[in-house]
Amino acid sequence: MFIPHSEEETREILSLLGLKSPEDLFSHIDPSLLNPPENLPDPKSEEELRRYFKEIADKNRRLVYFAGAGSYDRIIPSAIWFLIERGEFLTAYTPYQAEASQGTLQAIFEYQTLITRLTGMEVANASMYDGGSALAEAVLMARAVKGKGKRVVLSSCVNPFYREVVRTYLRGYGDEIEEILYTEEGTTDLNALEDSLKDGEAHALAVQYPNFFGYVEPLEEIGELARRFDVPFIVVADPVALAILRPPGEFGADIVVGEGQQMGIPMNFGGPYVGFFATREKYVRKMPGRIVGLAEDVEGRRAFTLVLQTREQHIRRERATSNICTNQNLMALANLIYLSLLGKEGLREVARQSLSKAFYLKRKLLDLGFEEVFTGKHLWEFPLKVKNAQAVWKGLLEKGYMLGIPLDRFYTNLNDTLLIAVTEKRTREEMDNMTYILERELL
Repeated sequence: MFIPHSEEETREILSLLGLKSPEDLFSHIDPSLLNPPENLPDPKSEEELRRYFKEIADKNRRLVYFAGAGSYDRIIPSAIWFLIERGEFLTAYTPYQAEASQGTLQAIFEYQTLITRLTGMEVANASMYDGGSALAEAVLMARAVKGKGKRVVLSSCVNPFYREVVRTYLRGYGDEIEEILYTEEGTTDLNALEDSLKDGEAHALAVQYPNFFGYVEPLEEIGELARRFDVPFIVVADPVALAILRPPGEFGADIVVGEGQQMGIPMNFGGPYVGFFATREKYVRKMPGRIVGLAEDVEGRRAFTLVLQTREQHIRRERATSNICTNQNLMALANLIYLSLLGKEGLREVARQSLSKAFYLKRKLLDLGFEEVFTGKHLWEFPLKVKNAQAVWKGLLEKGYMLGIPLDRFYTNLNDTLLIAVTEKRTREEMDNMTYILERELL
């Protein structure tokens, strides 16, 4: 073991800390945890270890998911993970001497291009950590764009986890966060929103499209309110939904963010995921993260390069837009390969199948006595009310089906309500089997 400090330096450090020995640094740890465990099993060969862990893994219950809330069980083409697990991709960190790694830079450039096309925006960055942090960074960027105001206006139909991340980010700024309630249609209350914006104190307005309940927000009306009161307009968008919905850029969005997990990334216990971030060109110098651009070298050859790095390690700290240090390059590459493999029509087919299967399941559940909660228009995610929802949910879980998530965890007035999601991966057989169990055993 290499210890960089001399004995004299070590004594000096311990003296400053008021300690007698290096072991005193760990005195707060239970001594029993510092000793190796007893009765360890005998060593195993590689093959024995493989079989041992496979036996443990086989005990995992494989669920059929009818749940989403920001993480979706979609079909992932095998080519994606075959490609990104190649050494040149899997081990490559976004380089600081970027021009030395043209392949990595080109992949990011193509990713940015596809994100702008999906969102209808003019520029996109190299990706963010996840959808929640992307929204929080968007709020900070809107704060810088507006330059005044002490209030953030969030629709209560924005993912509750994302709203919590925004609260965490803004804790040190002292900004007020106002949440706008939803209507019987399951979308943001426009009258309450207008009242909130009238005093001119808001520096950011954020809605989700489709929203957390799965309903399509009236972006045209919301965009008009944002322009009337001169408030930066942020949209948290579902990238698959953008295959069949008009992009937020057409409604005057200033910043569009979202989660890219649906595009080729497994749920994987919640990560790693990837956030996308797009905005208008006039705001590009206030955008967090980094941007890859296309240029020419001295010999006139095409060259990809980092054209913007507004992080605090690259420029004067007081001028930095964010302390975001990197991008989720491997996950962004998965998004890029997914979109490239499917193409425009393939992504639309994913959306169409999800929509068709969602309404098939919804009709069957309504026939069993489930009830609609809202009256608006939704896509493949929707809440339904059922008597003894918790018991029904747990009963299906024991049978291998996750029917949505109970909403009373997030909304106190939505008891006995399950937020259900259906993707293109679900089959008619799975839906029929689950509803058969519901009818025969749980309702």
